[in-house]
Amino acid sequence: MKKLIVLGAGESGVGAAILAKKKGFEVFVSENGKIKNKYNEVLINHEIGREEGGHTESKILDADLVVKSPGIPDNLLIIQKIKEKGIPVISEIEFASRYTNATIVGITGSNGKTTTTLLTYHILKNAGLHVGLAGNVGNSFAWQVAEHEYEYYVLELSSFQLDGIVDFHPHITVLLNITPDHLDRYENRFENYVHSKFSITKNQTGSDYFIYDEENKTIATYLNEHPMKVQKIAFSLNRIPENGIGIEDNNIVSNINKTEPIMSIQALSLEGNHNLKNAMAATAIAQILRIQKTSIRESLASFQGVEHRLEKVLKINHVMYINDSKATNVNSTYYALQSMTTPVVWIVGGTDKGNNYEELIPLVYEKVKAIVCLGIDNEKLIKTFGNIVPSMVETESMRDAVHVAYRLSERGDTVLLSPACASFDLFENYEDRGRQFKEAVRNL
Repeated sequence: MKKLIVLGAGESGVGAAILAKKKGFEVFVSENGKIKNKYNEVLINHEIGREEGGHTESKILDADLVVKSPGIPDNLLIIQKIKEKGIPVISEIEFASRYTNATIVGITGSNGKTTTTLLTYHILKNAGLHVGLAGNVGNSFAWQVAEHEYEYYVLELSSFQLDGIVDFHPHITVLLNITPDHLDRYENRFENYVHSKFSITKNQTGSDYFIYDEENKTIATYLNEHPMKVQKIAFSLNRIPENGIGIEDNNIVSNINKTEPIMSIQALSLEGNHNLKNAMAATAIAQILRIQKTSIRESLASFQGVEHRLEKVLKINHVMYINDSKATNVNSTYYALQSMTTPVVWIVGGTDKGNNYEELIPLVYEKVKAIVCLGIDNEKLIKTFGNIVPSMVETESMRDAVHVAYRLSERGDTVLLSPACASFDLFENYEDRGRQFKEAVRNL
Protein backbone atom coordinates (compact mmCIF):
# COMPACT_ATOMS: atom_id res chain seq x y z
CA MET A 1 0.00 0.00 0.00
CA LYS A 2 1.43 3.37 -1.05
CA LYS A 3 2.01 5.92 1.68
CA LEU A 4 0.60 9.41 1.11
CA ILE A 5 1.36 12.33 3.41
CA VAL A 6 -0.82 15.43 3.38
CA LEU A 7 0.87 18.60 4.63
CA GLY A 8 -1.71 21.02 6.01
CA ALA A 9 -5.10 20.13 7.53
CA GLY A 10 -7.27 22.86 6.02
CA GLU A 11 -10.05 22.44 3.44
CA SER A 12 -7.77 21.26 0.62
CA GLY A 13 -5.62 19.01 2.80
CA VAL A 14 -8.53 17.22 4.46
CA GLY A 15 -10.22 16.82 1.07
CA ALA A 16 -7.06 15.26 -0.38
CA ALA A 17 -6.83 12.90 2.62
CA ILE A 18 -10.43 11.71 2.15
CA LEU A 19 -9.88 11.03 -1.56
CA ALA A 20 -6.55 9.29 -0.90
CA LYS A 21 -8.14 6.99 1.71
CA LYS A 22 -10.92 6.14 -0.73
CA LYS A 23 -8.34 5.30 -3.43
CA GLY A 24 -6.47 2.87 -1.18
CA PHE A 25 -3.51 4.92 0.06
CA GLU A 26 -2.14 4.69 3.56
CA VAL A 27 -2.81 8.30 4.57
CA PHE A 28 -1.35 10.56 7.26
CA VAL A 29 -2.08 14.28 7.73
CA SER A 30 0.57 16.55 9.26
CA GLU A 31 -0.35 20.08 10.39
CA ASN A 32 2.23 22.56 11.68
CA GLY A 33 -0.40 24.59 13.57
CA LYS A 34 -3.58 23.46 15.29
CA ILE A 35 -6.20 21.44 13.39
CA LYS A 36 -9.61 23.13 13.46
CA ASN A 37 -12.26 21.13 15.32
CA LYS A 38 -14.48 20.61 12.28
CA TYR A 39 -11.59 19.11 10.27
CA ASN A 40 -10.36 17.06 13.23
CA GLU A 41 -13.80 15.44 13.50
CA VAL A 42 -13.82 14.64 9.78
CA LEU A 43 -10.39 12.98 10.00
CA ILE A 44 -11.49 10.96 13.06
CA ASN A 45 -14.69 9.84 11.27
CA HIS A 46 -12.66 8.70 8.25
CA GLU A 47 -10.09 6.99 10.52
CA ILE A 48 -7.22 9.04 9.08
CA GLY A 49 -4.01 9.41 11.15
CA ARG A 50 -2.92 12.94 11.93
CA GLU A 51 -0.62 15.17 13.94
CA GLU A 52 -0.63 18.88 14.82
CA GLY A 53 1.83 21.41 16.21
CA GLY A 54 4.72 20.28 13.96
CA HIS A 55 5.85 17.77 11.34
CA THR A 56 7.43 14.41 12.24
CA GLU A 57 10.27 14.36 9.73
CA SER A 58 10.93 10.59 9.77
CA LYS A 59 7.28 9.82 9.01
CA ILE A 60 7.03 12.41 6.22
CA LEU A 61 10.29 11.35 4.53
CA ASP A 62 8.95 7.77 4.41
CA ALA A 63 6.13 8.82 2.01
CA ASP A 64 5.67 7.72 -1.59
CA LEU A 65 3.76 10.91 -2.41
CA VAL A 66 3.21 14.25 -0.65
CA VAL A 67 0.20 16.50 -1.21
CA LYS A 68 1.04 20.02 -0.04
CA SER A 69 -1.54 22.64 0.91
CA PRO A 70 -1.24 25.83 -1.19
CA GLY A 71 -0.44 28.05 1.81
CA ILE A 72 2.86 26.20 2.50
CA PRO A 73 5.80 27.86 0.69
CA ASP A 74 8.31 25.77 -1.30
CA ASN A 75 11.31 27.17 0.56
CA LEU A 76 10.32 25.49 3.85
CA LEU A 77 13.09 23.18 5.11
CA ILE A 78 10.81 20.11 5.26
CA ILE A 79 9.76 20.65 1.62
CA GLN A 80 13.41 20.92 0.56
CA LYS A 81 14.19 17.64 2.36
CA ILE A 82 11.21 15.89 0.73
CA LYS A 83 12.38 16.99 -2.72
CA GLU A 84 16.00 16.06 -2.03
CA LYS A 85 14.78 12.55 -1.27
CA GLY A 86 13.03 12.43 -4.65
CA ILE A 87 9.51 12.20 -3.20
CA PRO A 88 6.99 13.88 -5.55
CA VAL A 89 5.22 16.95 -4.06
CA ILE A 90 1.93 17.91 -5.72
CA SER A 91 -1.09 20.11 -5.03
CA GLU A 92 -4.57 18.92 -4.07
CA ILE A 93 -5.77 20.16 -7.50
CA GLU A 94 -3.27 17.89 -9.27
CA PHE A 95 -4.13 14.93 -7.04
CA ALA A 96 -7.90 15.27 -7.47
CA SER A 97 -7.66 15.72 -11.25
CA ARG A 98 -6.13 12.22 -11.53
CA TYR A 99 -9.41 10.68 -10.32
CA THR A 100 -12.05 12.43 -12.42
CA ASN A 101 -13.03 12.35 -16.10
CA ALA A 102 -15.11 15.52 -15.75
CA THR A 103 -14.67 18.46 -18.12
CA ILE A 104 -12.67 21.02 -16.15
CA VAL A 105 -12.91 24.80 -16.47
CA GLY A 106 -9.97 26.48 -14.70
CA ILE A 107 -10.12 30.19 -13.89
CA THR A 108 -7.19 32.28 -12.66
CA GLY A 109 -5.99 35.89 -12.62
CA SER A 110 -4.77 38.44 -10.09
CA ASN A 111 -8.30 39.86 -9.70
CA GLY A 112 -11.86 38.80 -10.45
CA LYS A 113 -11.32 35.05 -10.04
CA THR A 114 -14.05 34.46 -7.47
CA THR A 115 -16.66 36.58 -9.23
CA THR A 116 -15.97 34.95 -12.61
CA THR A 117 -15.91 31.44 -11.12
CA LEU A 118 -19.22 31.91 -9.27
CA LEU A 119 -20.80 33.58 -12.30
CA THR A 120 -19.68 30.74 -14.59
CA TYR A 121 -21.00 28.15 -12.13
CA HIS A 122 -24.31 30.07 -11.95
CA ILE A 123 -24.63 30.05 -15.78
CA LEU A 124 -23.75 26.35 -16.13
CA LYS A 125 -26.00 25.24 -13.26
CA ASN A 126 -28.95 27.28 -14.56
CA ALA A 127 -28.45 25.69 -17.97
CA GLY A 128 -28.96 22.26 -16.38
CA LEU A 129 -25.36 21.01 -16.45
CA HIS A 130 -24.26 18.61 -13.70
CA VAL A 131 -21.51 20.87 -12.33
CA GLY A 132 -19.34 21.20 -9.22
CA LEU A 133 -17.72 24.36 -7.85
CA ALA A 134 -14.30 24.04 -6.21
CA GLY A 135 -10.70 25.19 -5.93
CA ASN A 136 -10.18 28.46 -4.10
CA VAL A 137 -13.92 28.80 -3.57
CA GLY A 138 -16.53 26.32 -2.32
CA ASN A 139 -15.53 22.91 -1.02
CA SER A 140 -12.25 21.14 -1.74
CA PHE A 141 -11.93 19.73 -5.28
CA ALA A 142 -10.56 16.42 -3.97
CA TRP A 143 -13.37 16.10 -1.43
CA GLN A 144 -15.96 16.55 -4.19
CA VAL A 145 -14.20 14.06 -6.49
CA ALA A 146 -14.31 11.56 -3.58
CA GLU A 147 -18.05 12.00 -2.98
CA HIS A 148 -19.65 13.08 -6.30
CA GLU A 149 -19.45 12.28 -9.98
CA TYR A 150 -19.94 15.68 -11.59
CA GLU A 151 -19.67 15.95 -15.38
CA TYR A 152 -18.18 19.45 -15.12
CA TYR A 153 -16.09 21.35 -12.59
CA VAL A 154 -15.57 25.09 -12.42
CA LEU A 155 -12.36 25.70 -10.46
CA GLU A 156 -11.03 28.98 -9.12
CA LEU A 157 -7.24 28.56 -9.11
CA SER A 158 -4.65 30.65 -7.30
CA SER A 159 -1.01 30.79 -8.35
CA PHE A 160 -0.13 28.77 -5.23
CA GLN A 161 -2.45 25.95 -6.36
CA LEU A 162 -1.04 26.04 -9.88
CA ASP A 163 2.54 25.78 -8.58
CA GLY A 164 1.89 22.16 -7.60
CA ILE A 165 0.47 20.82 -10.88
CA VAL A 166 2.10 18.21 -13.13
CA ASP A 167 -0.48 16.66 -15.50
CA PHE A 168 -3.52 18.79 -14.60
CA HIS A 169 -5.41 19.32 -17.87
CA PRO A 170 -8.41 21.67 -17.95
CA HIS A 171 -10.41 21.74 -21.20
CA ILE A 172 -11.11 25.48 -20.83
CA THR A 173 -8.83 27.93 -19.04
CA VAL A 174 -9.34 31.61 -18.27
CA LEU A 175 -6.62 34.14 -17.44
CA LEU A 176 -8.47 37.30 -16.45
CA ASN A 177 -5.46 39.56 -15.86
CA ILE A 178 -1.97 39.61 -14.38
CA THR A 179 -0.80 42.38 -12.08
CA PRO A 180 1.88 42.22 -9.35
CA ASP A 181 0.67 40.15 -6.38
CA HIS A 182 2.14 37.66 -3.88
CA LEU A 183 5.64 38.71 -4.96
CA ASP A 184 6.88 37.74 -1.48
CA ARG A 185 6.27 34.09 -2.53
CA TYR A 186 8.04 34.54 -5.89
CA GLU A 187 11.45 35.91 -4.82
CA ASN A 188 10.06 39.39 -5.57
CA ARG A 189 10.33 38.55 -9.28
CA PHE A 190 7.24 39.45 -11.31
CA GLU A 191 8.25 37.07 -14.13
CA ASN A 192 8.10 34.12 -11.69
CA TYR A 193 4.53 35.05 -10.79
CA VAL A 194 3.59 35.44 -14.49
CA HIS A 195 5.03 32.01 -15.25
CA SER A 196 3.00 30.55 -12.36
CA LYS A 197 -0.25 32.00 -13.72
CA PHE A 198 0.41 30.73 -17.27
CA SER A 199 1.13 27.22 -15.97
CA ILE A 200 -2.67 26.74 -16.04
CA THR A 201 -2.25 26.22 -19.82
CA LYS A 202 0.80 23.96 -19.78
CA ASN A 203 -0.99 20.67 -20.53
CA GLN A 204 -3.59 22.08 -22.92
CA THR A 205 -3.66 20.91 -26.55
CA GLY A 206 -5.13 22.15 -29.84
CA SER A 207 -8.56 20.81 -28.88
CA ASP A 208 -8.67 22.94 -25.69
CA TYR A 209 -9.49 26.64 -25.15
CA PHE A 210 -7.68 29.55 -23.52
CA ILE A 211 -9.72 32.70 -22.76
CA TYR A 212 -7.84 35.90 -21.92
CA ASP A 213 -7.95 39.70 -21.70
CA GLU A 214 -6.16 40.97 -24.80
CA GLU A 215 -5.85 44.44 -23.21
CA ASN A 216 -3.62 43.17 -20.39
CA LYS A 217 -0.09 44.04 -21.55
CA THR A 218 1.59 41.33 -19.47
CA ILE A 219 -0.61 38.62 -21.03
CA ALA A 220 -0.13 40.02 -24.56
CA THR A 221 3.67 40.13 -24.17
CA TYR A 222 3.81 36.56 -22.83
CA LEU A 223 1.66 35.24 -25.70
CA ASN A 224 3.90 36.95 -28.26
CA GLU A 225 6.97 35.34 -26.75
CA HIS A 226 5.50 31.88 -26.05
CA PRO A 227 3.51 30.30 -28.92
CA MET A 228 0.76 27.96 -27.70
CA LYS A 229 -1.17 25.14 -29.42
CA VAL A 230 -4.40 25.84 -27.53
CA GLN A 231 -7.33 27.64 -29.24
CA LYS A 232 -7.15 31.26 -28.05
CA ILE A 233 -10.26 33.35 -27.37
CA ALA A 234 -9.79 37.02 -26.45
CA PHE A 235 -12.13 39.47 -24.77
CA SER A 236 -11.92 43.25 -25.02
CA LEU A 237 -13.76 46.41 -24.00
CA ASN A 238 -12.55 48.29 -27.09
CA ARG A 239 -13.25 46.00 -30.05
CA ILE A 240 -14.69 42.63 -31.01
CA PRO A 241 -11.70 40.29 -31.43
CA GLU A 242 -11.71 38.05 -34.52
CA ASN A 243 -12.20 34.95 -32.42
CA GLY A 244 -13.59 36.36 -29.23
CA ILE A 245 -15.99 38.63 -27.45
CA GLY A 246 -16.27 42.41 -27.09
CA ILE A 247 -18.53 45.47 -26.77
CA GLU A 248 -20.42 47.20 -29.57
CA ASP A 249 -23.21 49.80 -29.15
CA ASN A 250 -23.37 48.99 -25.40
CA ASN A 251 -23.97 45.30 -26.14
CA ILE A 252 -21.80 42.28 -25.36
CA VAL A 253 -21.17 40.86 -28.83
CA SER A 254 -19.61 37.45 -29.48
CA ASN A 255 -17.69 36.12 -32.46
CA ILE A 256 -17.25 32.67 -30.91
CA ASN A 257 -20.01 30.79 -32.69
CA LYS A 258 -21.11 33.65 -34.92
CA THR A 259 -21.21 37.43 -34.55
CA GLU A 260 -24.27 38.17 -32.46
CA PRO A 261 -25.27 40.38 -29.53
CA ILE A 262 -25.60 38.47 -26.27
CA MET A 263 -27.20 41.24 -24.20
CA SER A 264 -27.11 44.91 -23.32
CA ILE A 265 -24.50 45.82 -20.73
CA GLN A 266 -27.23 47.77 -18.89
CA ALA A 267 -29.00 44.46 -18.18
CA LEU A 268 -25.99 42.97 -16.34
CA SER A 269 -26.46 42.50 -12.61
CA LEU A 270 -22.80 43.45 -11.94
CA GLU A 271 -21.45 47.00 -12.25
CA GLY A 272 -18.09 48.37 -13.45
CA ASN A 273 -15.72 47.68 -16.36
CA HIS A 274 -13.88 44.98 -14.41
CA ASN A 275 -17.15 43.07 -13.99
CA LEU A 276 -17.94 43.57 -17.67
CA LYS A 277 -14.72 41.70 -18.42
CA ASN A 278 -15.63 38.99 -15.89
CA ALA A 279 -19.03 38.63 -17.61
CA MET A 280 -17.40 38.35 -21.06
CA ALA A 281 -15.07 35.61 -19.82
CA ALA A 282 -17.98 33.65 -18.31
CA THR A 283 -20.01 34.14 -21.50
CA ALA A 284 -17.12 32.78 -23.61
CA ILE A 285 -17.00 29.64 -21.43
CA ALA A 286 -20.76 29.16 -21.76
CA GLN A 287 -20.62 29.55 -25.55
CA ILE A 288 -17.80 27.00 -25.89
CA LEU A 289 -20.02 24.60 -23.92
CA ARG A 290 -22.91 25.40 -26.34
CA ILE A 291 -25.23 26.92 -23.74
CA GLN A 292 -28.14 28.79 -25.32
CA LYS A 293 -27.93 32.57 -25.55
CA THR A 294 -31.26 33.10 -23.74
CA SER A 295 -30.02 30.99 -20.81
CA ILE A 296 -26.71 32.92 -20.66
CA ARG A 297 -28.58 36.22 -20.72
CA GLU A 298 -30.94 35.21 -17.89
CA SER A 299 -28.04 34.08 -15.71
CA LEU A 300 -25.98 37.24 -16.33
CA ALA A 301 -28.99 39.33 -15.31
CA SER A 302 -29.82 37.33 -12.17
CA PHE A 303 -26.33 36.76 -10.65
CA GLN A 304 -26.05 38.15 -7.12
CA GLY A 305 -22.35 39.02 -6.79
CA VAL A 306 -19.79 37.95 -4.20
CA GLU A 307 -19.60 38.63 -0.46
CA HIS A 308 -16.72 40.98 0.48
CA ARG A 309 -16.36 42.23 -3.12
CA LEU A 310 -17.81 45.78 -3.44
CA GLU A 311 -20.64 44.60 -1.20
CA LYS A 312 -23.04 47.38 -0.19
CA VAL A 313 -23.59 47.04 3.56
CA LEU A 314 -25.77 49.94 4.78
CA LYS A 315 -26.56 53.58 4.14
CA ILE A 316 -26.34 55.60 7.37
CA ASN A 317 -27.10 59.36 7.42
CA HIS A 318 -26.91 59.35 3.61
CA VAL A 319 -23.43 57.76 3.67
CA MET A 320 -23.00 54.40 1.87
CA TYR A 321 -20.72 51.79 3.54
CA ILE A 322 -19.10 49.32 1.11
CA ASN A 323 -17.23 46.13 2.06
CA ASP A 324 -14.46 45.30 -0.43
CA SER A 325 -12.35 43.26 2.01
CA LYS A 326 -11.54 40.80 -0.78
CA ALA A 327 -9.34 43.50 -2.35
CA THR A 328 -6.05 42.07 -1.09
CA ASN A 329 -3.85 43.72 -3.74
CA VAL A 330 -3.37 47.14 -5.31
CA ASN A 331 -4.99 46.33 -8.65
CA SER A 332 -8.17 45.12 -6.98
CA THR A 333 -8.41 48.36 -5.00
CA TYR A 334 -7.76 50.30 -8.22
CA TYR A 335 -10.96 48.78 -9.69
CA ALA A 336 -12.87 49.62 -6.52
CA LEU A 337 -11.78 53.27 -6.42
CA GLN A 338 -12.36 53.60 -10.17
CA SER A 339 -15.99 52.52 -9.74
CA MET A 340 -16.73 55.12 -7.01
CA THR A 341 -18.94 58.07 -8.05
CA THR A 342 -19.04 59.98 -4.72
CA PRO A 343 -16.32 61.35 -2.38
CA VAL A 344 -14.61 58.44 -0.59
CA VAL A 345 -13.42 57.86 2.96
CA TRP A 346 -11.04 55.00 2.26
CA ILE A 347 -10.14 52.34 4.86
CA VAL A 348 -6.86 50.73 3.71
CA GLY A 349 -3.93 48.70 5.04
CA GLY A 350 -2.87 45.33 6.39
CA THR A 351 -0.04 42.94 5.59
CA ASP A 352 1.90 44.40 2.66
CA LYS A 353 2.88 41.84 -0.01
CA GLY A 354 5.44 44.05 -1.75
CA ASN A 355 2.79 46.58 -2.82
CA ASN A 356 3.50 49.55 -5.06
CA TYR A 357 0.81 52.15 -4.33
CA GLU A 358 1.99 54.67 -6.94
CA GLU A 359 -0.62 53.65 -9.54
CA LEU A 360 -3.40 54.60 -7.09
CA ILE A 361 -2.21 58.21 -6.68
CA PRO A 362 -4.29 59.73 -9.57
CA LEU A 363 -7.46 57.99 -8.32
CA VAL A 364 -6.79 59.05 -4.73
CA TYR A 365 -6.34 62.66 -5.86
CA GLU A 366 -9.63 62.47 -7.76
CA LYS A 367 -11.86 60.43 -5.43
CA VAL A 368 -10.55 60.21 -1.85
CA LYS A 369 -11.20 62.90 0.79
CA ALA A 370 -9.80 60.99 3.80
CA ILE A 371 -7.81 57.85 4.52
CA VAL A 372 -8.19 55.59 7.55
CA CYS A 373 -5.19 53.27 7.92
CA LEU A 374 -6.02 49.86 9.36
CA GLY A 375 -2.84 47.94 10.04
CA ILE A 376 0.16 47.41 12.31
CA ASP A 377 2.61 49.07 9.90
CA ASN A 378 1.22 51.99 7.87
CA GLU A 379 4.50 53.72 7.04
CA LYS A 380 4.36 53.03 3.29
CA LEU A 381 0.76 54.25 3.02
CA ILE A 382 1.56 57.45 4.93
CA LYS A 383 4.63 58.08 2.77
CA THR A 384 2.64 57.59 -0.47
CA PHE A 385 -0.62 59.38 0.35
CA GLY A 386 0.17 61.63 3.34
CA ASN A 387 0.54 64.76 1.21
CA ILE A 388 -2.39 63.98 -1.09
CA VAL A 389 -5.41 63.79 1.21
CA PRO A 390 -6.41 66.39 3.84
CA SER A 391 -7.07 63.76 6.55
CA MET A 392 -5.16 60.57 7.36
CA VAL A 393 -5.77 58.65 10.60
CA GLU A 394 -4.11 55.45 11.89
CA THR A 395 -6.20 52.76 13.64
CA GLU A 396 -5.51 49.23 14.88
CA SER A 397 -8.99 47.73 15.12
CA MET A 398 -11.97 47.53 12.78
CA ARG A 399 -14.26 49.14 15.32
CA ASP A 400 -11.96 52.18 15.59
CA ALA A 401 -11.51 52.38 11.82
CA VAL A 402 -15.27 52.42 11.22
CA HIS A 403 -15.86 55.00 13.99
CA VAL A 404 -13.16 57.28 12.56
CA ALA A 405 -14.60 56.88 9.05
CA TYR A 406 -18.06 57.74 10.42
CA ARG A 407 -16.71 60.99 11.90
CA LEU A 408 -14.81 61.91 8.71
CA SER A 409 -17.73 61.25 6.33
CA GLU A 410 -20.50 63.67 5.31
CA ARG A 411 -23.86 63.37 3.56
CA GLY A 412 -23.39 61.90 0.06
CA ASP A 413 -20.00 60.25 0.78
CA THR A 414 -18.99 56.60 0.55
CA VAL A 415 -16.99 54.78 3.24
CA LEU A 416 -15.02 52.13 1.35
CA LEU A 417 -13.13 49.26 2.99
CA SER A 418 -10.72 48.24 0.21
CA PRO A 419 -7.49 47.30 1.99
CA ALA A 420 -5.13 46.52 -0.97
CA CYS A 421 -3.34 44.23 1.52
CA ALA A 422 -3.61 40.80 3.09
CA SER A 423 -5.39 40.65 6.44
CA PHE A 424 -3.14 38.52 8.62
CA ASP A 425 -1.79 41.29 10.88
CA LEU A 426 -5.14 41.90 12.63
CA PHE A 427 -7.59 39.30 11.24
CA GLU A 428 -7.87 35.58 10.49
CA ASN A 429 -8.46 36.20 6.79
CA TYR A 430 -10.23 38.64 4.46
CA GLU A 431 -13.63 37.09 5.31
CA ASP A 432 -13.08 37.76 9.01
CA ARG A 433 -12.02 41.33 8.17
CA GLY A 434 -15.14 41.85 6.01
CA ARG A 435 -17.49 40.40 8.63
CA GLN A 436 -15.97 42.61 11.35
CA PHE A 437 -16.46 45.64 9.09
CA LYS A 438 -20.12 44.81 8.53
CA GLU A 439 -20.69 44.20 12.23
CA ALA A 440 -18.99 47.50 13.16
CA VAL A 441 -21.10 49.39 10.58
CA ARG A 442 -24.35 47.82 11.87
CA ASN A 443 -23.37 48.81 15.42
CA LEU A 444 -22.87 52.49 14.58
